[in-house]
Amino acid sequence: MDLGRFSLSLTVKDLAVSREFYAKLGFEVVPGEDFATPSGLAKYNETWVILSNGPDLLGLFQGMFDKNTMTWNPTDVRSVQKRLKKAGIEMAMEADEDSTGPAAAMVFDPDGNPILLDQHDEQGDSP
Repeated sequence: MDLGRFSLSLTVKDLAVSREFYAKLGFEVVPGEDFATPSGLAKYNETWVILSNGPDLLGLFQGMFDKNTMTWNPTDVRSVQKRLKKAGIEMAMEADEDSTGPAAAMVFDPDGNPILLDQHDEQGDSP
């Protein structure tokens, strides 16, 4: 099962402070993934930013999540969701299986860590 690209979503207390810290570690804003230069795929505001360091992605989110979250970006979240449900994994949040396009689903691992499956693009268009 291809889950797509992986990123870690961190809940932060102060977006500016965290963004500056991770910049010192070599992370840069992903073009089009910042409130100053939003992409056409989503609406951004001043509470989050996506950073990269080589192939590694890191999302910083202020006031959006209760816990740090593992995130994958599948090309077809509904297909992944169906396979997880068939395997007996309980969904904490489900994508509408009668819809198409961008959607999200969420599960929790046995230790309560959230796993977000976030399809950004139309099926087949994600990297």
